[in-house]
Amino acid sequence: MAKAIHSMIRVLDEERSVAFYREAFGLEIADRLDFDDFTLVYLSNAESGFELELTVNKGRSEPYALGDGYGHFAVSVDDLEAEYARFTEAGFAPRKIVAFAPGGTLVARFFFVTDPDGYEIEVLERSGRFL
Repeated sequence: MAKAIHSMIRVLDEERSVAFYREAFGLEIADRLDFDDFTLVYLSNAESGFELELTVNKGRSEPYALGDGYGHFAVSVDDLEAEYARFTEAGFAPRKIVAFAPGGTLVARFFFVTDPDGYEIEVLERSGRFL
């Protein structure tokens, strides 16, 4: 059986991205591999063994075009309202909290936030399907 270990996104400014993911989600640098043309930065926290890999292509000055194929990265939290307030206070401009309950059965409560490179992150409450 396969085990999910990381997801990779390309970022323009390593320092800005690391700071965002640290403040927003408590992700810290687990490893950093520097090569001639690019740097790989692996972020994780104690909540999960899953890592977010940031790829920084050296010499790149133009933001990446995310296209229409990217969906989102998702995390779960215990207290959605507290995280929403924290994100708002930090100036991350989270979108409104949504309760997704088709047919009256709660599937998920969540909000979305956008990182400095335009990637969407879904912040899900640990409830419904995502206990």
